[in-house]
Amino acid sequence: MRNVINLNQDWKFIQQDAGLPESLPADWQTIQLPHSWNAIDGQDGNGSYDRGRYWYAKTFETPKQPLAGGKVYVEVLAAGQGKRMNSKIQKQFITLKEKPILYYSLACFQESPEIQNIVLVTGKESIDFCRREIVEAYGFSKVKKIVPGGKERYDSVYQGLLACGDCSYVFIHDGARPFITQEILARALKTVKEYKACVVGMPSKDTVKIADENQMIAETPKRSLVWTIQTPQVFSYPLIRAAYDKARKDNMESITDDAMVAELYGNVKIPLIEGSYENIKITTPEDLLIAEKILEKRMK
Repeated sequence: MRNVINLNQDWKFIQQDAGLPESLPADWQTIQLPHSWNAIDGQDGNGSYDRGRYWYAKTFETPKQPLAGGKVYVEVLAAGQGKRMNSKIQKQFITLKEKPILYYSLACFQESPEIQNIVLVTGKESIDFCRREIVEAYGFSKVKKIVPGGKERYDSVYQGLLACGDCSYVFIHDGARPFITQEILARALKTVKEYKACVVGMPSKDTVKIADENQMIAETPKRSLVWTIQTPQVFSYPLIRAAYDKARKDNMESITDDAMVAELYGNVKIPLIEGSYENIKITTPEDLLIAEKILEKRMK
């Protein structure tokens, strides 16, 4: 059975079996449907395209003025040790095209008209370095606080939440993901204001297998339902703060991301929104090579 995507009236068919038209405006969002997908045309409710690769596009304008609904803070996590990077330098401080990896996500949040404050969470020993070599060196005026993280990621997140205080919404983002965009931020903020939570991710390109304790295949989930999860993960601040307060009374060793805390302790259904396949987390030396290529493409 083929995968199906419904395209509402905002999407326009623009091209088949070719690259994107050069004349397409820069503020248009695009999607390419492979030949293995059906595209149900939202213009008239019928019509099915299932041969060739079909490009669709719709306008997507980043808001120029902050949306109503209270203060929006960002918590950027930069406390990881980066053991898999095989480097004496923590991964978020490794240089990518003459700037530390952490610079790129902070720059995106700094430029967003929706973000009021940034809380940077890092190792206690790195606070002075972050303040001097990153925040002050690059003029990140929205970074209002730099706080020490904890032993585990969820400990660091909680310390950041305590520092956020009086906001209505909070983005929680890994500083080792340098390639977020204004479009991702705008989509996430619009969604969190409707659902109180949302998670950025992308549909999995690969077939995923669930293994048992003996590393034998136990289950193969339907690929069309599998997403790889990214950051930012975005929440109503009261919701995620209350969820973390409850979670910290239990054993949190099985917690792998912030959405899991909200799911288990916040009694909320969380929508997934598309990020980007370029929104990678730099964890290994191979990731760094990929990141350099992504950045080279963006700089052209």
